Amino acid sequence: QVHLVESGGGLVQAGGSLRLSCAATVRTFRSYAMGWFRQAPDKERERVASISSTGYSTYYEDSVKGRFTISRDNTKNTVYLQMNSLKPEDTAVYYCAADRGSGWSAPDYWGQGTQVTVSS
Repeated sequence: QVHLVESGGGLVQAGGSLRLSCAATVRTFRSYAMGWFRQAPDKERERVASISSTGYSTYYEDSVKGRFTISRDNTKNTVYLQMNSLKPEDTAVYYCAADRGSGWSAPDYWGQGTQVTVSS
């Protein structure tokens, strides 16, 4: 079983920055690709960014390219999402996810989510 705990969400003005963290309680953290998803009210959950188990490969959704950076520290079992130049449309609940081969359409584990609100 893998437990994922997100932190770092909050309220920020447009143009500001936040860094989300996701701590995983699992010994085999380095076996999992990690991802960040978000879900805004009345919208489907979407993958924002993901990073391979080694950290060498990353993915970004088009709307966040150049603004968000995903990284991981396998010594701390933690994945991060640095969010810069935030926009009101980034407002959503952000979820951390872990995938060990199921694919991002159905990650193996989810965190509980953290709210990010960007005011205009």
